[in-house]
Amino acid sequence: MVVNLGEAIDILGTAQTVWGLQTSFRAGVLFSSAILWKMRISSGLLFTRRVFFLFVVLATPVVLAVAQAAPVMLTPAVLTPAVVEAGSPELIRVEAPATATLAGDWLGHKLEFFRGRGGHAWFALAGVDVEQAAGPSTLRITAHLASGVSRNLSRTVDIRPSHYRTEALRVPPRFVEPGPDAMKDIEAEVRLKKVVFAQSAPQPLWTGSFRAPVTAPPTDSFGVRRMFNGELASVHKGMDFRAPMGTPVRASADGVVILAQKLYYEGNCVVIDHGMGLSTISMHLSRIDVRVGQPVHTGQRLGLSGATGRVTGPHLHWAVRWEGAYLDPSKLLRMNLGPVR
Repeated sequence: MVVNLGEAIDILGTAQTVWGLQTSFRAGVLFSSAILWKMRISSGLLFTRRVFFLFVVLATPVVLAVAQAAPVMLTPAVLTPAVVEAGSPELIRVEAPATATLAGDWLGHKLEFFRGRGGHAWFALAGVDVEQAAGPSTLRITAHLASGVSRNLSRTVDIRPSHYRTEALRVPPRFVEPGPDAMKDIEAEVRLKKVVFAQSAPQPLWTGSFRAPVTAPPTDSFGVRRMFNGELASVHKGMDFRAPMGTPVRASADGVVILAQKLYYEGNCVVIDHGMGLSTISMHLSRIDVRVGQPVHTGQRLGLSGATGRVTGPHLHWAVRWEGAYLDPSKLLRMNLGPVR
């Protein structure tokens, strides 16, 4: 077989261009096909075995390089909801290869990413604490690719203020000014809760969207500044449901029980770990029906609503906590997480 030397040089030039642009493996395959197509009689120059071997040597690295140079698709992080407020839970989405590993942090909290349903993107379920100050924040994300290259996907996120109301409540004096014995119990419970919240599964345990824990009307109590007996005591970091005494309280999503006992302020309390630092908390129960370490599924009964702890009457206080930040439960319930996991 013979080939025109000028045509051979043109082929090599085209291959080098393709290699430089790093288009795709398909370009490398087309280049190899072009070589075979040009291996025919054209101007009488003999295509010797030595020349053929030279072409193979030159073509092989080009084909391999083009194949390896396929572009890696990476996109900046997308937050849902797009308007970020104090107290907002946020679903963070990043387009990156399945072979990549992602690391990040936001507002002093570590981000844990998991591969979404269908394997098309990485996700982290995070949020902004109800008492977070408004203003710009830096969402830091780094994608470590299998090739050893790292890409910075960080971006600025503006946090808007949320305007919460103030309400006055009357409770027994012992819940405003606890005595020495009560203070000892409270301090012990603080240490206990620190240990409890430090444990969380390294992967998401939930599947699909979160559900309301009771079939009772909710209130707009999240974030309210509460005055107990005329003194500002705290910001309300949960959502109250008008659940009559004895209403079944159910798990809002799959998880594992990490606390199930009576506490001073919370009353009978159950905490469910949903993995990666996310937990839900049910307070003031009249009865607890689960135990620590028990796996629970969406809709499974945790206990019955009541009026234990610091309360003014029967209801369910339900809270959402992520890495120490308290998030608006009503916004979590409105998030469509079915397509994610």
